[in-house]
Amino acid sequence: MKKRKLFCEISPACYRISLKKEYLLRDMKDFFGNEKFAVQRADPLPFLVKAHSSEILRRLNGVDMELQQNKAVNLRIAGEKINGIVINPGETFSFWRLVGEPAAEKGYLDGLIIHKGKLDRGIGGGLCQLANLIHWLVLNSPLTVTEIFHHTDALFPDSGRRVPFGTGTGVFYKNIDYRFKNTTDIPVQLLIWQSGGKLCGELRSCKPFPFVYRITEENHGFTEEDGIFYRVSQVYRLTLDRSRNVVKRELVLNNHSRVMYDYSLIPEKQIITPRLRRLPP
Repeated sequence: MKKRKLFCEISPACYRISLKKEYLLRDMKDFFGNEKFAVQRADPLPFLVKAHSSEILRRLNGVDMELQQNKAVNLRIAGEKINGIVINPGETFSFWRLVGEPAAEKGYLDGLIIHKGKLDRGIGGGLCQLANLIHWLVLNSPLTVTEIFHHTDALFPDSGRRVPFGTGTGVFYKNIDYRFKNTTDIPVQLLIWQSGGKLCGELRSCKPFPFVYRITEENHGFTEEDGIFYRVSQVYRLTLDRSRNVVKRELVLNNHSRVMYDYSLIPEKQIITPRLRRLPP
C-alpha cells in the first residue's frame, strides 16, 4: 500500500502553511507560558566565565567554499543580534527570539543547512555554528539548558575539532530553538564577535561563580553494527571547587551517531574492537 503523504509533503505551499501553523503554536505557547525572556543589553560585565572561538571557513569534504564564505556574513548578522545580551536570574535566553527570521531582505545569504538528514543549501545557513558556540559556553557554566536539538548523525570527519563530538546543537527557525535559563542568582552576559577568520564568544558575569566547570569525553571511537558505522562516546561535565577538586560528575551526552561520510575516512586506530553487533529485535 502506498504511504499516505502528510499535508506538509503535498506541495511547497502546504509546507509553508504547516510552518506558519507551527510558528503560531510556538508563539501561543510562549505567550501563555511563564517564561521571562532576556532582552536587556549592557556593556561587558567584569568577570569572564568561559571564552571560546571556532574557525568560520572550514574546508569540508564536498562542500562549496562559497557557502562557507556566505556563512561568515550570516554569522555576523545574527551575532550582532545577540552580542551584549544580559540574562538576569530567572530569565531565559532564546536564540530565535533574539535573532529573528533569517531572511534574504535582512542580508542573509545561502549557506549550508541540514535538511532531512542530508546536506543542502538555504538562506541563513551556517547559524548552527553560532548556536554551537553559545552551547559550549553554557556547558562550561552552571546555567540550565531548557531546549536543545542534538544532531543524530556524524556528517563530516573531524577537521580541527577542539571540543568533544556531539556537543553542538541544531537550530531551524523558529521551532527548533536553543534555549537556556539562568537558574543562578548572578546575571550573565553573552559577547559575540568575529576576528581573524574566527567566530568568538565569551560568557561573562557580574561576579565570580563559586565553582568552575570542565567538559570531558570518554570512550570515544567508532563501532560497526550490522555493516553500519557509528561514532560513540560519553561526554561528562565536571564541577570543581576553587581548589580544583571534583565535587560533581554528570553525564551530559551519550553519543551513538551514524557515520554519513565515506567509511575510508575513519581512522583505523579509532575503530573499537571487538566490533559491536546490534542484536535482532
